[in-house]
Amino acid sequence: MNHIELSVPVLSRGKHRNPRKGACFMEFASYLAGEPWSDHPACTHPLLAGVARDVNDCTTDAGRARLAPLIPSVIGLTPDDLHVVPRVTAICIEHALPVVSQERQYILAVALLVGERELAALDGRPLDSLRPDAQAALDAVPAAAKWARTFTARPHRGTPDYARRTAPRAVSCAVEGISQACVSNPDGRLYDLLNAAIEECKAWIPAPAVVDQRESLRAQ
Repeated sequence: MNHIELSVPVLSRGKHRNPRKGACFMEFASYLAGEPWSDHPACTHPLLAGVARDVNDCTTDAGRARLAPLIPSVIGLTPDDLHVVPRVTAICIEHALPVVSQERQYILAVALLVGERELAALDGRPLDSLRPDAQAALDAVPAAAKWARTFTARPHRGTPDYARRTAPRAVSCAVEGISQACVSNPDGRLYDLLNAAIEECKAWIPAPAVVDQRESLRAQ
């Protein structure tokens, strides 16, 4: 592979066959991580990588350069805690709910409630309990919240795969909704969403074990 100037990556939309054709956010991440050229590298949690791809593609050409400094921060973020998927999904939804179209609000409110049930089960809380941030996001869109509560209370055939289907679709809906919303500076909102998702993933990386110096000396 030819040398690429990485100090100021030039990002563009979509998937690229090789660096000469351009690069998206995650393709540059794969290069920096020393992995084969790919927009689905192993160095990043799959859902976070999906957030990054969606934000890269939905950000304008003028705003995309601001994303480049975030690329190194996703490398090595592969937490395996089961909280990661519903928490990252919730962050994306909470950023989007106040500004997206009404149709998207209904979709995202349902996804948020489903994710909150996932989190409640993991935390041993009542399944209908909500985190304060989720409650505040739903309170901001009362019509969508009411409809979503009614919808999720109905019996449904089968159990959708939340991590593989519901969460990625909700993330894409949230990111696309922000990019199309009638708000000022959607690029800035997308940057903030991606940055918040990165920080959430970092929070679930296990802290390095602290070795007692005396035990270490005894071992020697």
